[in-house]
Amino acid sequence: MMNRRTFTNSMLATIPAMGALSTAALAQALRDITFVQPSPSAINSFPVFVAIGEGYFEDEGLNVSVEAINGSGAVLQALSAGTAHFGRPGPGPLIAARSRGADAVHIYNVAARSNFGVAVQEGSDIQDIEGLRGKVIGTGTADGAEVGFARNVMSSAGMTEGNDYEFLTVGDGGPATAAFLNDEIVAYSASTADTAILNQRGMLVRDITPAEFGRFFGNGIATMGNTIRDDRALVEGWSRAFARGHAFSLDDANRETVLAHLATGNPQEGEDKEFQSALFDAVRSKTIPTDMTNGLGWYPAEVWQEWQDALVAGGEIAVPLDDLSAAWTNEFAAIGNAAIQK
Repeated sequence: MMNRRTFTNSMLATIPAMGALSTAALAQALRDITFVQPSPSAINSFPVFVAIGEGYFEDEGLNVSVEAINGSGAVLQALSAGTAHFGRPGPGPLIAARSRGADAVHIYNVAARSNFGVAVQEGSDIQDIEGLRGKVIGTGTADGAEVGFARNVMSSAGMTEGNDYEFLTVGDGGPATAAFLNDEIVAYSASTADTAILNQRGMLVRDITPAEFGRFFGNGIATMGNTIRDDRALVEGWSRAFARGHAFSLDDANRETVLAHLATGNPQEGEDKEFQSALFDAVRSKTIPTDMTNGLGWYPAEVWQEWQDALVAGGEIAVPLDDLSAAWTNEFAAIGNAAIQK
């Protein structure tokens, strides 16, 4: 599996009938924007690839390139360094980054329902989280959102890393399968997509995550505070295009078009059409809020508090943030939802 993939949306192939612009001139008129995601999967970031394919970013004057890097920590580093404009980190890593002084802000709740889980092999005797006491849990990355999620789950059972369990970074797909087969790990903390890949490869796993953790939303769209302050028009334009891509993807009438856009973004995922379709369904379902009162992309303040409480309890941050509300905003989700309704 590729560790890094770059996808750049193509320019319009035709010229408006009344326009005097050449294709080259049109390209120059678009602003180049970089989006970083924590894995190569186009399906996990499906609204971005659909918004690219449908021309929604172009409508906002944006030429979006997608780069895949390894985990939420790397996404946040790219945002902080200014090498990317937007990214898709998890809430736990973002809170931890803010505790170290990074001014990253979540602006759109993509995985409105938890898209992480702790899984064991189908035939394992382990039936619940308590069964992981004294065991090794595999993760895809050392500092990704799946690590913070698993810490939260284990903390809820009164366990702490290093004393009651250990993490082992094993990667995803084939390497994770090998870690199970070699008895290096007895459980795996991963996203919906990663566990689906294991099952597709014949490593059957089942989720033992307590049901109450379903409310812990997962990765969302983030940018830097200075981008919001100094380049607000960019953030608004991005939000409109992203929300339109999200809404387009939720309409089953557009299904084949959506899957074609995702195959363009990651051809490897599109090789097995049946698997691609099933994985898209699994990921898409996690992006639909249980309460649609405020539309798509909305963050519940109380769950941000629960995320922070769990991070403190798990030792991932020493003390609560001075201002947790600065870590997220719903104003751009509102702008995106307004664009959907037009």
